[in-house]
Amino acid sequence: AAGAITAAATATALACAALPLRAAAVHRTVRIHGGRGDVTSVRPSRRRTVAELTLVVVALGAVETLRRRGASSDQLTSLAPVLVGVAAALLLVRVYPFPLRGLARPAARLRGAVGHLSLARAGRTSASAVLPLLALLTALTTAAFGGSVLAGVRDARDQAALLTVGADARIEQTSAMAPDLPDRIRRSPGVRALTAVSISYRAMPTDLTRTVPLAGVNPAQYAQLTARTGIGAFDAHDLTGGGHGDALPALASRTTAKTYGTRPFPVRLEDGTTITVRITAVRDRTPAVAGDNFLVVDRAALKGPAARPTALLLTGAHLDGPALRRAAPASADVQLRSEERASYADSPLQTGAERVYTAAVAAGAGYAVLALLLSLLRTIPERTALLARLRTMGLTRTQGRRLLILESLPQAVLAAAGGALTGWATIRLLSPGIDLTTIALASRQGPAGDAVLRTDALSLAVPAAAIVLVTVGVAGIQAWWTGRRGAVAELRAGDAR
Repeated sequence: AAGAITAAATATALACAALPLRAAAVHRTVRIHGGRGDVTSVRPSRRRTVAELTLVVVALGAVETLRRRGASSDQLTSLAPVLVGVAAALLLVRVYPFPLRGLARPAARLRGAVGHLSLARAGRTSASAVLPLLALLTALTTAAFGGSVLAGVRDARDQAALLTVGADARIEQTSAMAPDLPDRIRRSPGVRALTAVSISYRAMPTDLTRTVPLAGVNPAQYAQLTARTGIGAFDAHDLTGGGHGDALPALASRTTAKTYGTRPFPVRLEDGTTITVRITAVRDRTPAVAGDNFLVVDRAALKGPAARPTALLLTGAHLDGPALRRAAPASADVQLRSEERASYADSPLQTGAERVYTAAVAAGAGYAVLALLLSLLRTIPERTALLARLRTMGLTRTQGRRLLILESLPQAVLAAAGGALTGWATIRLLSPGIDLTTIALASRQGPAGDAVLRTDALSLAVPAAAIVLVTVGVAGIQAWWTGRRGAVAELRAGDAR
């Protein structure tokens, strides 16, 4: 019993004496003030390091899961962009002191004290003042990701509409067109170029067991059309030379080329005539015919009804749909790329998803600006007092404005550059697991296109530039407002406080 009581008393005494002894040891040396909590001098604690490493591991796991399984309802994969942004922000907060230290040395050798003083003050900022970097980086990453999604949806719809129509507009009828129709259409408002094409959808090669759409074109005009639209661009010489005997040079899809090879083979057209073709060029797509199965030959080599145009492919910036329909025959089918594109975005799923991403972009940009403004407003009293003291020592208003701007720029530039870099890296990391086809073409089945997430330069550059502009603007306004107030009044207000 005596031993237990002694042990309990000893433990109690040690527990009660630990805190006073620690306080006495810390305050043994007399100090005028405590150490500064500058970002360039304070070392992160171990708990902070463990928390940051844990978050980085979680972010990497979310990215890997999203790349493997694709986008799903899993909350972890849904948070992947935000987690990547937060992890990058933590990394940049760690890196933030190093460029300040590197710039402070050459700035000390410059003439004038403004540059050196601004960098010194930026480095002496409280460690808690860099916390807005977390908000800025996360908000910029969210805005860049949402903007890139919207840009990818727009590009996917444009590409799908272009592949469906084949040009900016298409006029097609089952029978041969009137000879004067191309001239009438060419005079319609907005028409820049016109390519006449004769299409035989039921041409039968070789064994007469399957059909392959065959298009007769003017090689020079059609080559220019493919170059303008970016669909299966080729050299006009591919259709005018390279034949074998009586065989016509032909441009074919990969599927057709794989089936019939490069040897000459006969093709029976819809009017009963037969031509012999030899595949000399292979492309994945072509404007005249949709799909992955086609042949394209020189229309001048065709005879009879097969040589007469059945379709007109138009290009132009502002085509007038009603005018084209009035100029075209009643039996003709008139398609406009703009109308086709609009038909891809009429479902609640698409409009709702677009609104969500648009709101994410707006909220991210607004949150970034708000975080920046709050961090700048928090330091207004300190900066105002500093300018008042420096003006008593001969600092001019121009130098004061320059001091405030240069002091604010390191954090703003780091946030802008880091936000753009993080947004780019996030998109590159997550793009393999995100398919935008459902959002872009959910209402109807458009042609197979590349509806993938790509980096949008404007979504990266605009929010980053806005951060820098807001920083410079707020600092300039603060310096101007402080200059209007007298230094004596400001110093007296500081003394009263």
